[in-house]
Amino acid sequence: MNKPMKTYLVRSLKYFVALCIICALIMALMLLTGTSALSLQETLYVMFRTDRFASLAVAVVVLSALYPRFGFSVRRIEGNIVENRTQIINAFKSAGFSLHSNVEETMIFRAERLPHRLLLLFEDEIHVSQSGQWIVLEGIRRGVARVEYRLDSYLRMTRHNNE
Repeated sequence: MNKPMKTYLVRSLKYFVALCIICALIMALMLLTGTSALSLQETLYVMFRTDRFASLAVAVVVLSALYPRFGFSVRRIEGNIVENRTQIINAFKSAGFSLHSNVEETMIFRAERLPHRLLLLFEDEIHVSQSGQWIVLEGIRRGVARVEYRLDSYLRMTRHNNE
């Protein structure tokens, strides 16, 4: 099995487990707070003896299978990673990421705090590289979008100040 396919399957399994935990937590909270119309026994009966469980299971499987495809993105911003290194590091820092390593011509950032890493299911690596005139951000969509917005602002401010 090639590496991209293995990575995709591992990510799908992570999201499957996370979605199952979220479903279980929601049901537990509903039972504990009394907002559920059913008792624990009735809930278990409905979940495992009716087609509701099959519908929920199919939804969880489909979402976890599709999320790695749509949950990761590549964004480009005009700039240079050598000249704009300070702005890149500051943008990541303000988004809760720190420089983890600098391999060849790629900067790799990771979430600074464990709770943030847990929320990202340890898929918190964002790779920054140069492609022509573009700085390329590659990683989990939530992290990339947050950093892209900040970095674009920092770069525009730098360009404006240098004019």
